[in-house]
Amino acid sequence: MIVVEATAIEPEGRITPGCTGIWNDEQADAWSKIVMFIQRYGAIPAIQLAHAGRKASTHVPWSPTRGGIPISEGGWTPKGVTSEKFVDSHNAPHELTVNEISAIVQLWASAAQRASDAGFQVVEIHAAHGYLLHQFYSPISNTRNDQYGGSFANRTKFLLEVCKEVRVALPESTPLLVRLSATDWVEGGWTIDDSIELSRLLKQAGVDLIDCSSGGAVPNAQVPISPGYQVEFAHRIRRHAQIPTAAVGRISEPKQANAIIDSGQADAVMIGRAMLDDPYWAVHAARELGIGDIRTKEYAWVQM
Repeated sequence: MIVVEATAIEPEGRITPGCTGIWNDEQADAWSKIVMFIQRYGAIPAIQLAHAGRKASTHVPWSPTRGGIPISEGGWTPKGVTSEKFVDSHNAPHELTVNEISAIVQLWASAAQRASDAGFQVVEIHAAHGYLLHQFYSPISNTRNDQYGGSFANRTKFLLEVCKEVRVALPESTPLLVRLSATDWVEGGWTIDDSIELSRLLKQAGVDLIDCSSGGAVPNAQVPISPGYQVEFAHRIRRHAQIPTAAVGRISEPKQANAIIDSGQADAVMIGRAMLDDPYWAVHAARELGIGDIRTKEYAWVQM
């Protein structure tokens, strides 16, 4: 499965001006060509639908300038759970009203419909890393006092509404995934126990798999990064919420990835940076694990 990441559901939902989107039919038509290319070589095309929330309108990562892009220089006003900035250098967000939240739910459903029409066979809702949906369910960022703030039920309401509407918009056979930040890594923040309870509710809402990441709600979290440091989250959610999970984060060795599946810690492993570093990671993994030679015919004579 090849996942197109962080695809915005509206222009204001982009992290940077360089991010892709699927908020109109012209974009969906363009994606359909990429979908056909992926399918031509036997892979499954998937798309991650996202909204950056208060983390929107920032410079692309390779820019020498960091932080938010001023409105006068082509930036825009982000949308957030509150009007509080993520960091001082970002643009101040507009606090979403209840009616605006409802409108964004529908934008997610429309984006999912376009993705399906474009041929994507799997859809993932990005609700992690301090982006809009995570901003709502984390008690660190959500200080609202209306029906979308305060209690666990109120803070998770937005994400559950999105999942229910997206599920309706998709064919029944299309798997629906949700990427969660399983913990905020800060005192008083979102916890793995919260994620287990939310995952139970997401399963009832029609979600098929939880993609278990972490962090991103606040800039000063102390994250103990090491190989496979998030695998235990996938294991605990899988065991206690009784829903399939994917393990992610610092998983780069084939035997490491295979052991996660074999041991029952997760049902899938998502490979990001390792695959970017080595586009033939899957070919090399198959060879190392003794699965066989899966080189494409175009490169069959090359000794890789």
